[in-house]
Amino acid sequence: MADTSKRRVLVVDDEPGIREILTVYLTEEGYDVSTAEHGFDALLQLRRATPDVIISDLNMPHMSGFEFLSVVRRRFPEIPVVAVSGAYESGDQVPGGVIADAFYSKGQHHPEELLHTVAELIQTSAEHAVNHHRQPAPVWIPRNGKDSKGVPFIVLTCTECLRSFPLSVLREDVQEIQETPCIYCATPVRYVIDFSLAVASPKIHLRAEVSGSRAEAATY
Repeated sequence: MADTSKRRVLVVDDEPGIREILTVYLTEEGYDVSTAEHGFDALLQLRRATPDVIISDLNMPHMSGFEFLSVVRRRFPEIPVVAVSGAYESGDQVPGGVIADAFYSKGQHHPEELLHTVAELIQTSAEHAVNHHRQPAPVWIPRNGKDSKGVPFIVLTCTECLRSFPLSVLREDVQEIQETPCIYCATPVRYVIDFSLAVASPKIHLRAEVSGSRAEAATY
């Protein structure tokens, strides 16, 4: 087992059972584990301590994992992240807007793969940080509604001049990164209209072995 002493992992998931089982896996590997129940909770914890890796669910209330990981990439580009979800079987199925260095499906029964991924991300964190600085993360924008003419719109904030401006959109269900110039300074603003509420994850039922040290997860 690699030396994981004093390495911190932040687990973000709205399901208590998932937080518990991941804590068991990671603690047994020697990691110092903290947990958060949604994105806002996680951001508060990031003010107090910086983890070596973040593992985050994608479908959560209050702040979706999509939006949370986008914020992390912009504010903490040095932290590698693993996106987890029960709505997708592989990372290739996750929409292009997700900002993560790796993906793990909740339906998998091989936690060793997740542990290997975490260890690998820690070892290559410097390389990932360089790549993160090269490509700015898109801003996740909630659906704001419709204007007086019934045309859907969103409100964007330029990442350069920090001014906000409205933008009419023809489609609100586009699950990919889009780009538009700031109306004030012409800086390209990359954004994704938040579609996470339309994504449903199957329930994960957990069971722990009394005699063993490892918990098990199953999807029904």
